[in-house]
Amino acid sequence: MLSFFAKFKYFGLALLLLSGVIIYLFYNALTPKAILPIYSPAMVNTELVPQEIQHIRKYHTIADFSLTNQNGKTVTQDDYKNKIYIADFFFTTCPTICPIMTKNMADLQEELKEDKNVLLLSHSVTPEIDSVAQLKKYALEKGVDDNKWNLVTGDKKQIYDLARKSYLAVKTDGDGGPFDMIHTENFILVDKEKRIRGFYDGTNKEDMDQLLLDIEILKASYTEQVGHDQ
Repeated sequence: MLSFFAKFKYFGLALLLLSGVIIYLFYNALTPKAILPIYSPAMVNTELVPQEIQHIRKYHTIADFSLTNQNGKTVTQDDYKNKIYIADFFFTTCPTICPIMTKNMADLQEELKEDKNVLLLSHSVTPEIDSVAQLKKYALEKGVDDNKWNLVTGDKKQIYDLARKSYLAVKTDGDGGPFDMIHTENFILVDKEKRIRGFYDGTNKEDMDQLLLDIEILKASYTEQVGHDQ
């Protein structure tokens, strides 16, 4: 009699285990996968979008660019090809939000230092002041990893057009004049196809935590895509 019940005990344990696996699989199947939006001008606050592109609902990508980094190297879209990256706009003499943004970007650099698929890109909004030498000095002070993070300077109109028309990050076009200034706390998450996948307050720690989570979601979407293609 005892051996009879012992057999049923093992059967019951096996059935319980099988039930747990089935419930787990059903839960995963029914739980929607986290997917990041693909931002177009029509989805963004109109204050951040020039009127001539506010109607665009899809296919918005970051325009090609050619700028110069802290080492005097020309940086283009090719340097970010097939990479996820985080972009922002700053200037080295900024006394207000930029030090906080730079500190948060440095923290992201540390968190992502082993991840070769994610890079950083900071554009100077005062390129007439932020020469290559000035950017290099700033990079050394802030612990910038040259292989991970480009601080770029260059043509002011090109940088301002990128900020306004590509990254959808600022409220004014800027005329590119010597006394003109754009300022934004936005960090922008860009995918491998040069599309905007998220906006974050670069002065806010909680937003930085969310940015790291969103990067993982974005990376997972590429892993799943590879699996489906095979």
